Amino acid sequence: MRIEQGFQQQPPPVLHPFLDDPVYPTLVKRLFPQSSHATVIQELTRFGDDINGYIRDLGKYVEPPTLIQYDHFGQRVDQLKTSEGWRRLKQVAAQEGMVSIAYDRAAYGPLARVLMFLKTCLWTGDSHMVGCPMAMTDGAARVLELFGTSYMKERLLPRLSSRDPCLAYTAGQWMTERPGGSDVSHTETTARPVYPHREIENGTPFRLEGVKWFSSATDGQLALALAQVPNQGLGLFVVPMPDADPELFSPDARSLPFQPRNGIRIHRLKNKIGTHALPTAELELQDTIGFLLQHGAQLNGVRAIAPVLNITRVHSAATSVGNLAKCLAIARAYTHVRRVTRAQVLLAGVPLHTATLARTEVLRRALTHFLFGVVGLLGLSEAEMATDSERARLRLLTPVLKAFAAERAVGGMEECMAALGGLGYMEETGIGRDSLVEKIWEGMINVLALDMLRAARGGAIKAFCEWSRAVIARNESKSDVAELVKALTLLESLKLADSHARLGLLLVAHVASASYLLEHAQWSRLELDDVIAQRWIEEGGLNEVVKLVSAGPREEWDKMIVHKL
Repeated sequence: MRIEQGFQQQPPPVLHPFLDDPVYPTLVKRLFPQSSHATVIQELTRFGDDINGYIRDLGKYVEPPTLIQYDHFGQRVDQLKTSEGWRRLKQVAAQEGMVSIAYDRAAYGPLARVLMFLKTCLWTGDSHMVGCPMAMTDGAARVLELFGTSYMKERLLPRLSSRDPCLAYTAGQWMTERPGGSDVSHTETTARPVYPHREIENGTPFRLEGVKWFSSATDGQLALALAQVPNQGLGLFVVPMPDADPELFSPDARSLPFQPRNGIRIHRLKNKIGTHALPTAELELQDTIGFLLQHGAQLNGVRAIAPVLNITRVHSAATSVGNLAKCLAIARAYTHVRRVTRAQVLLAGVPLHTATLARTEVLRRALTHFLFGVVGLLGLSEAEMATDSERARLRLLTPVLKAFAAERAVGGMEECMAALGGLGYMEETGIGRDSLVEKIWEGMINVLALDMLRAARGGAIKAFCEWSRAVIARNESKSDVAELVKALTLLESLKLADSHARLGLLLVAHVASASYLLEHAQWSRLELDDVIAQRWIEEGGLNEVVKLVSAGPREEWDKMIVHKL
């Protein structure tokens, strides 16, 4: 029999990423003023059309990058080649304002972030990880906005937030090194002033020497790098990449002793499980010129780079949520064309299959409303409209959101993959492996749990619990919130410690996501949203977390189980 003969499976319909989504249109109506609804819906509808059209077609031309370290004369050239599809998708990101929207506060105010992250969620499943350099560019733009020199703000910052692909710069961040991983206190890279006898101030040029173990935007035009300044501590530097114009960084750039390629050597490209299109590299820095970014008299590189971490963590969560939404859309569409059993029943009519997808959809909605709750706080903070309580909640929930979304979305995507059977495991289907990286990128869950503990100091837990109780107090729906109240009471009395930081993070995540679901249900007044909130509270894993937290530490048994001690 020829392959053209016999049964031919009908492809599932292509759903619109915005109009056919059960969540995103309601977010627009809830979060934006009514006067903006038509404009925002029109923009997201147009963008969804483009995603289903030429943007998805560009994916056919995305290939892994290649590195040519030496030319045919034996000269070191370190030429990084990316594919046409990758370069075109980066141009699309600039044109669509995937960074610039966030900084157009004159037009959107605190809702600039909401619109930007809605667009991020819509396109992430077709972006082939272009969202990674966009996230770091976004973070770098915020750092320059806060700590850059007036010259950088005038010349360099507009490049990071430009919609013109011919002008737009992308940025990377160089934090990870071999000794410490996520612990930057062990940074080996050193920085020495180019002019040792001059006073050190913001924008002072330094020479950087070291090795950066993960550079995930190696084709960018600048990077933010941490380096140890002898006898002074950890500093943050903005480094021109070989393709950049150094005169955008400093008025004195022409007089500086720049090495060829600014002393940056690409040791090798990483051979990763996924994110194959993304040029991730190991870099050697030798006499690399970087410009100090300093706020105040004392060096504090960790504080200076914190905005990058916070913004990229929200981007990571949005990538997890957006990819899960796309996977669910594919699985949902497939139920309307795939027939099973002797009776040839559509999968949409099989209760067991529908129940599986319903559980995943409840998870997706919990993560989505959690995401946009934090995005709303970020927008208020950047627009300088946030209260002290809102700023405390933002600091607390940012690492929690990133960790929880990455941890739970992967399981949801696996369910969607299985819902298509063997087709789900095919690359062409679009349920890919790339989102696995979100569990590691910008911090694993245990690292983020410890960061949450630091954020919990100074009344952040109290502010969060007060907000959650206020949401619960407004609950007039049929949702039974007894289990949520029990969890909230436990959180209020819990003394968070390193030994159970992960469970503490999961407890905060469940309380937050349930509270945001309730908040949405209170707005919509739809029974369906009440049911979704109820199911998440009772079946989403909250009870198991409460049980484990209440059981107390288990360190000694853990050691015996793992190490046979």
